[in-house]
Amino acid sequence: MPRVKSFAPSWLNEPSPGHKLFEPSSDETKTSSLAYNKKPKPGPRRAIAHRGTEVFVAVGKQIRWGDLVDLKESWETKQARTGGVRFKKEPNDFEVYDEEAANGNSGPEGYRIIKTPVAEDIRQLVMSPNNDFLAVLTSHTVHICILPDSTHLNAHDSTPFKPKFYTLGPTTHVTSRSAVVSAIWHPLGVNGTALVTVTEDAVVRIWELSATDRWSFDAATLAVDLKRLADGTCVDQDFSASVSATNKAFSPDSFDMEVAAACFPARNSGGWSPMTLWIAMTGGDVYALCPLLPKRWAPPPTLIPSLSVSIVSRVATTEDSPDATYEDRLLAQQQLQWMSDLDNQEPKVVEAPDGNGEVEVYSRPARPGIVPKLQGPFDFDLNPEDEQDDEVELKDIYVVGEKPNMSDLMMGEDEELLMDEEGENGLSLSVVCLLSTSGQVKICLAAEGVEAEWLPSKVKSKLRPSSATPRTQSLLTFQTFDTVKPAELTPDSWPMFSEDATSKYSFYVTNPAGITLVNLEPWVSRLESELSGESEAGADFRIDVLVQSHSSERERVFTQPRGLNVLSAPVVIRDQDIGHLLLSSTHNQPIAIFFDTPELELVHVARDSPIVHEQLEIPEPEVVWHPRPVFHPSDVLVSNKNAVSAWVDLLKTGRRRPLLQQEIRLSMATLEVFTEGHKVASNEVFEIQNAVAELFRKCEALQFELRDQLIKAGEVKKRIDTITGDDLGEEDDDPISINELTRSRIDQAQRRQEELASRMERIKKKLGRATTRDLSDKEKAWVEEVKGFENSIFGSEVDTSPVDSKTRQPWKRFEEIKELSDSLLAQAERLQRKQGEASENGPASPAPGVRIPADIRKAKMAQVMSLLDRESMMVDAVKDRLERLTVG
Repeated sequence: MPRVKSFAPSWLNEPSPGHKLFEPSSDETKTSSLAYNKKPKPGPRRAIAHRGTEVFVAVGKQIRWGDLVDLKESWETKQARTGGVRFKKEPNDFEVYDEEAANGNSGPEGYRIIKTPVAEDIRQLVMSPNNDFLAVLTSHTVHICILPDSTHLNAHDSTPFKPKFYTLGPTTHVTSRSAVVSAIWHPLGVNGTALVTVTEDAVVRIWELSATDRWSFDAATLAVDLKRLADGTCVDQDFSASVSATNKAFSPDSFDMEVAAACFPARNSGGWSPMTLWIAMTGGDVYALCPLLPKRWAPPPTLIPSLSVSIVSRVATTEDSPDATYEDRLLAQQQLQWMSDLDNQEPKVVEAPDGNGEVEVYSRPARPGIVPKLQGPFDFDLNPEDEQDDEVELKDIYVVGEKPNMSDLMMGEDEELLMDEEGENGLSLSVVCLLSTSGQVKICLAAEGVEAEWLPSKVKSKLRPSSATPRTQSLLTFQTFDTVKPAELTPDSWPMFSEDATSKYSFYVTNPAGITLVNLEPWVSRLESELSGESEAGADFRIDVLVQSHSSERERVFTQPRGLNVLSAPVVIRDQDIGHLLLSSTHNQPIAIFFDTPELELVHVARDSPIVHEQLEIPEPEVVWHPRPVFHPSDVLVSNKNAVSAWVDLLKTGRRRPLLQQEIRLSMATLEVFTEGHKVASNEVFEIQNAVAELFRKCEALQFELRDQLIKAGEVKKRIDTITGDDLGEEDDDPISINELTRSRIDQAQRRQEELASRMERIKKKLGRATTRDLSDKEKAWVEEVKGFENSIFGSEVDTSPVDSKTRQPWKRFEEIKELSDSLLAQAERLQRKQGEASENGPASPAPGVRIPADIRKAKMAQVMSLLDRESMMVDAVKDRLERLTVG
């Protein structure tokens, strides 16, 4: 779980220009002061959308644009230039900004107002996948903003910007029709231009937008009424939505099929997930619509091949299996027919809008039908026993699609397809997360999976056997937990899911009590290893232990004070200049939370490097302080709203107007005016009292927080003094110097090293004594050779050396050499004596047959002496070696 680093920075707080992104406009303040008793209709509030570091914030009927990087840099530059010192006589940033705007000068860089043609307050902002369209939703209407490039918005101009807006369905999404609950950009739309809208009366519409064709915003290319589709029997029926706006007849489906939210899994999901629309009903039912495709759609490169492999294997299985039912065979033939229609197409190649590559565009298959079957309602297996069906009221749904199955797709291929780390480590099942009004999160697994299904044709529906029963689908309830305490529940609350930028298996839950981070990764990897493992022995036991021991991680990252404004669903931004930022807002102020940014890129690039692993294992320093959210006073203390003044203005124009100009008299009219005024004033005073009490409690809490900070600062000082040697043990002790501390640490390390070395030697000796094994063949041959040398030198009664006729023993050769040398020396002495006698008697006559020159005789003698020396050295060396071996 990421650790909270800090909360709202100074460049987003008042009086910085970044705070103007979130403060209410003057028109909205006047309108709200007149309608002091008006309550907005409950619904989801997603008032923030982002494009990189650019944020779009909906405030009333306006949209504020701001670049966080520019706002941060401009504010820090201004603070550095002014030295951070401000005086009361100085005009604040708002006055400076308004003065510059009045004079026509350039306003603060990175902030601008976008005017919209909406007639009500904006509820939701939904950014398109390619960041070129922005869907602006009110309670009943939908508007599409053609976003310009950031350079046009970042111009030094303080005037409001008016981009091109289109009204989506000017006769469809109107106030006389049902409210719009969800608007989702289809993940398989061509360049992210397909928008799916879901209304409260269970009508799904697909809009294929084009900036050059204004008629694409007037009519939907596909409109499906889910109430009709739920009762349908064949694919040839009419499931389109009714065009009559006055059809208000009662139907049981009007209550059971009231839509709360809808969503698509991510584009890079596997199987049929990218084209599956999941719909959550307010009553607690969950439905799926697959395949839901626009008329022109662009799949990822691996989607169609993977579906083709799965469909072919399904057809082969149903044809070969005698236990296959009629519904299984019909479904396999329908999927094969759908894939055949797709294979017969020649895709159209279209360039991506960002210029990165090309996109293949297909047409939606017309067979077996363009409207899929409505799958559901799903049964919930292993549902909590204490949960009643009538107590669950769903508000939002979030689905994580299954990971692509690349093993079947790349079977028999020489090269493997490269995938990102997130796709490799995913789960092979879809994870469905449901959020109820009480803040309860239910995590379910689509164990059976959701595949493409269609209703049978009129002919095949008649051939259906009467004994056939409809196939029931279910979701496996994996875990259920609460994110809100019972004391924090508020009426008319609308909790929401929000995606996380770090992982697809983590998300945020927003409710009036605060923002909670939920992480599913602790059990996803272990569950996937069990599902993909080949060993089935003990799998039930291991999965049971996994479910009971490893639950999802959840942490409350922000707590909203009770009674304040409703929170907007947050957006998560990760940028090098900004960091890891969670940005949310109330009706008048931002909520920013900065998290620690892990160095994921470094770990991914050099994952096998031992240096990186060693760096990752370094423990982080202990946190001696905890960040606290910025305290903002209640809106009542700073707001210009005054319910009493608004009531007086209404009284001056009402039927009790004459009472204000005459003396007070005891009458029923006077009593009625005083009673109504007492109600308005008591409500106003009650809110002020609560705001003052909260401010007083915060001031008292600041004293305790300051005391805790002082205690922690004293602990840090003691640690620093201990390290530097400036601490005093007792009053009579002398201060310890740095050299003594260092020398004591070195001595302790040396003693520890010696203990470890002696312990290692003892272990080695024990291992040497404990290990007994037979000698190898080479060791046995070496032992025999040593014994042979010993017998040959020292002699032995029994000769155990191997007999070899060609080789003689060294001592025998030594004896022979000694005999030869003695004989040669005797012969040489005799020759010398003969030569001496001959020299005395006169010149001797040469030998009759042999004459040996003197140099040859000298050479022969030198050779003999060298051989003798060599043999003696060899004998000495052998003796020394035998003595060493004997001693060893």
